[in-house]
Amino acid sequence: MTPKVQDQIQARRTFAIISHPDAGKTTMTEKLLFFGGAIRDAGTVKARKTGKFATSDWMEIEKQRGISVTSSVMQFDYDDFRINILDTPGHQDFSEDTYRTLMAVDSAVMIVDVAKGIEAQTIKLFKVCRLRGIPIFTFINKLDRQGKEPLELMAELEEVLGIESYAMNWPIGMGKEFLGIYDRHNNRIEQFRTEEKDRFLPLDENGGLAGEHSMKQTSYYTQALDDILLLNEAGNDFDHEKVKTGKMTPVFFGSALTNFGVQTFLETYLQFAPTPQPRKTDAEEVINPVSDEFSGFIFKIQANMNPAHRDRIAFVRIVSGKFERGMTVTLSRTGKTFKLTQSTQFLADDRETVEVAVAGDIIGLHDTGSYQIGDTIVGGKRLFNYEKLPQFTPELFVRVTAKNVMKSKHFHKGIMQLVQEGAIQYYKTLHTEDVILGAVGQLQFEVFEYRMKNEYNVEVRMEPIGNKIARWIQNESDVKESMSSPRSMLVRDRYDRYVFLFENDFAMRWFLDKNNNIELYSLL
Repeated sequence: MTPKVQDQIQARRTFAIISHPDAGKTTMTEKLLFFGGAIRDAGTVKARKTGKFATSDWMEIEKQRGISVTSSVMQFDYDDFRINILDTPGHQDFSEDTYRTLMAVDSAVMIVDVAKGIEAQTIKLFKVCRLRGIPIFTFINKLDRQGKEPLELMAELEEVLGIESYAMNWPIGMGKEFLGIYDRHNNRIEQFRTEEKDRFLPLDENGGLAGEHSMKQTSYYTQALDDILLLNEAGNDFDHEKVKTGKMTPVFFGSALTNFGVQTFLETYLQFAPTPQPRKTDAEEVINPVSDEFSGFIFKIQANMNPAHRDRIAFVRIVSGKFERGMTVTLSRTGKTFKLTQSTQFLADDRETVEVAVAGDIIGLHDTGSYQIGDTIVGGKRLFNYEKLPQFTPELFVRVTAKNVMKSKHFHKGIMQLVQEGAIQYYKTLHTEDVILGAVGQLQFEVFEYRMKNEYNVEVRMEPIGNKIARWIQNESDVKESMSSPRSMLVRDRYDRYVFLFENDFAMRWFLDKNNNIELYSLL
């Protein structure tokens, strides 16, 4: 590999933004794109009357609801870095999509609402990052509103999440009295709602404001200095090694909506965030990003990003080497070889053909149905597979039919395309071949119904069959169709594997007592 390509890989920063819904994740994404020059006017999710919507919320249902229900991928340049942001769905019903996205990044930015602190969905997503040892950077948002005391939030990070924290900056006041941030890392004060030329104030050798300034007369400034003194004496020392292994989170305060503290965060993040990291194969081999051979894995498939063309895009995280449009690759799962001629990079739904990309980048490949989530593609002759991506066991189930039987062809095509994206799972009954869909949360069904109508012109009828316990069978050859009953329904999944849908725990235990030779297992 040439030194030039190695330098390009070292300049990549690929991260996901995670948070509980409404903490300001999508707004933060907008502001980062704004600083990168990727958009001229940062639209806010809430500003529906103005016709401005968040760039990362490209699906129509997201614009209507003001939420993210799909992971968006965006790329931009800042200084000498090329940044790939993955904006994940905050809604818990789409946690599976989020979990897979976290497998494709090298670090995560966690957004915390200053008033609400650490919330349920944040805890779940944090645990996934922790499991993978992903470095986590924390941005405590909405300082222009009243919220919890900063020291209380720092304690919450350590107690609830069990991670050491280090405040890179510290708020001076809050809400209507928010005056700015004391920037410990850059040794300056950044003033809120102040002209660019007057925004930064230097500190003297004692850590106070240099010279005369009206801020010195406020109790908020005095309180911030007292807090800083406490942090310096009793807080954690900054440890870059701990940050790299996900054991310490650098903490930043600011307000994404008013675009305050975001640029300071971005510049500091880029100093400490990891470059593209090595990945393990399913055989425990470690593949280095600067390997000569190109390789990557598919972590997401999205149908109809351009509804006019009924297209499907497979999102690939490049793990090693260099991608060049037109190159020949092999799909490890099938051994099939083909040329990659249609490749794109993204700013939400705006895309352009990408000629060259390197390890750390996310690219989109045109998919005619060849790819599956978790597939590995390699540029060399040696085939291998990266570690499996997580798949969840669904808990909610519905029986689905087309309202108009004349649209049966479109109905089945639409279902199979949306199922391949991974948000819903497909099952069919053994003899009648009724279609049953499973999901982690109710919102997934609502999005499915909406997209079937708007993207495939098929109205569907969904009949809830309630919560079920889905279990796959280790020893399928021992299963008899006569084992199926109303309380333990035997169906097949999209890969034609047997699956039992049990009514409840009692029904599953009763079944196992009667059939102790059957070995059941669940997904995640």
